[in-house]
Amino acid sequence: MTSRFTELVIDCRDPERLADFWCAVLDFKVIDRAEGQVEIASWEPTVEAVRARQTPPTIMFIRVPEGKTVKNRLHLDVSPVDIGTEAEATRLMALGATKVDVGQGPARSWIVMADPEGNEFDVVRSLAPTAK
Repeated sequence: MTSRFTELVIDCRDPERLADFWCAVLDFKVIDRAEGQVEIASWEPTVEAVRARQTPPTIMFIRVPEGKTVKNRLHLDVSPVDIGTEAEATRLMALGATKVDVGQGPARSWIVMADPEGNEFDVVRSLAPTAK
C-alpha cells in the first residue's frame, strides 16, 4: 500500500490572485474553486488516474488570515521551456514576481524570485534548445 502526492498546498492571503499568477507562470488552469481556496493544474485529475500511477500534483491556494513572515522551507523551481532564465525572470516580473535575496550569493545559475505574496521560488536552467 502506498500514498500519492496529489496536491501542493500554499497558504496565502489572496488565493485568486496567486492562482492567477501561477496559472500565467505555468500555463495551468483553475480546476476547482471553493470558499477561500483555488486549485490549479496542468490536467484534470481523476481518482482512476491517480490510483493507477504517479501523476503531477495540483497546486491548491488556501486563504489564511496571517501573512508570510519567514523564508519558505519548501519552494518551487521552474524551468523556462522556450526562452533563457533571464528572459523568463523578466516575464515573471511583468506578472508580479520580484527578484529576492535569500542569501544565495552572487553568480548563481538560477534566479531567486518571490510571487506576489512573497513566496520564494527559483527560475532554474532553461529547457530551450539554444537558451543559456
